[in-house]
Amino acid sequence: MRRIAPYVLAATLTALAVTAFAAASKIAVTDTAGLRCITSNGLPDHETGTFPNPMNPHGITVQQIEACLAASPVKGDREQPVKVTGIAKNGVLIRPGTADYYDASSPRGHSRDPSSGWNLDGMGASETLGLDAQNGHVGPRGAYHYHGVPNALTDLEGSTFVGWAADGFEIHYLGDQARPSYRLKSGQRDSAPGGAHDGTYNGDWEYILGYGNLDQCNGATVNGQYIYFATDGYPFFPRCLYGTEITRIR
Repeated sequence: MRRIAPYVLAATLTALAVTAFAAASKIAVTDTAGLRCITSNGLPDHETGTFPNPMNPHGITVQQIEACLAASPVKGDREQPVKVTGIAKNGVLIRPGTADYYDASSPRGHSRDPSSGWNLDGMGASETLGLDAQNGHVGPRGAYHYHGVPNALTDLEGSTFVGWAADGFEIHYLGDQARPSYRLKSGQRDSAPGGAHDGTYNGDWEYILGYGNLDQCNGATVNGQYIYFATDGYPFFPRCLYGTEITRIR
């Protein structure tokens, strides 16, 4: 694995394509008293798909995101599941999971009733959930967020930095050099919706230690520094974090 290049936030943001959202997109990062405080209005600085759309009824609205993360995070020995992974370097929320489950009684085929046990994966059900070309869409409160790696943040030469996880560790993207340790289960699902494990649901995947070069939370230690990775394959972004101090981000 090659050495991860240092990043400069201001230069990276300037290099991103200017779009209709660019003028309104705002992010500020301040380090003080051992904390990295990030404020953002949650608007992307790149072109998005059309919202609302037939599969996503929500429009993008300005958010008030304020999160103070550990500036010098410490890795613990236990992973903790999170709903919001962190904040991208452009101030957009990273939320790879969903609150939707298979529901045969719903006209859409899914709802927030968890009784089926089959939780939709954002990327696995990207068309069903109306994701755009940047692997993002909009939640009920109008927050645009990423389920998968947006190419607007990875098409920049000289920087692998993507954002900050909620425990303060950085998130980087290295393409196929960072390989997740999850694989699709074999055989058929043992309950409705039935069918083969094809990645539509989180339950279609299983973690296999050593299958890739990343741990259960899509992280690894590089040059003595623990780092999370955004990946082209499942889980795309970390679904759990190892830091001892995790900030709840909304």
